[in-house]
Amino acid sequence: MNEQFIIGAIVKNHFGVLTRVSSLFSRRGYNIDSLVVGVTENPEYSRMTIAAAGDEQVRRQVVNQLQKLHDVVRADIIPMENANLREHMLIKLTTGAGINAEITNIINRFGAKVIDFGAQSITAEVTGSPESNGKFLELAAPYGILEVCRAGVQALHRGAETL
Repeated sequence: MNEQFIIGAIVKNHFGVLTRVSSLFSRRGYNIDSLVVGVTENPEYSRMTIAAAGDEQVRRQVVNQLQKLHDVVRADIIPMENANLREHMLIKLTTGAGINAEITNIINRFGAKVIDFGAQSITAEVTGSPESNGKFLELAAPYGILEVCRAGVQALHRGAETL
């Protein structure tokens, strides 16, 4: 059964690493649902959070192949039940007479922030679980979504466990 899984990876922070990691997925015919990369507290390394789908065999194979890449210091599955997941999203909505208060109410209910407000549009910054952000999109759709930029899922282990 294909279920979404999250891989956390610590990689060397230099040119070409992202290409090698993404190529590993494409060569095997696996899709990356989201990929977030950023430098760690040590500028020599970056952290990758990769969301993909597959069965247990796919998960094991991907992690094993990642660990074989010389740029990968460590790669592991972050179990969904042991993960703090967040996704960052920017959304631009149509505004107009009579709906501004309704849109602002939705933004406030989700703990989002208005980052730009104009005569014809309002842009909000939303941070939450992918499911919560999806629900935000559902509620905002009737008001007219002009543009959406979702940054992808980020994940850390709960508690003291680290990658």
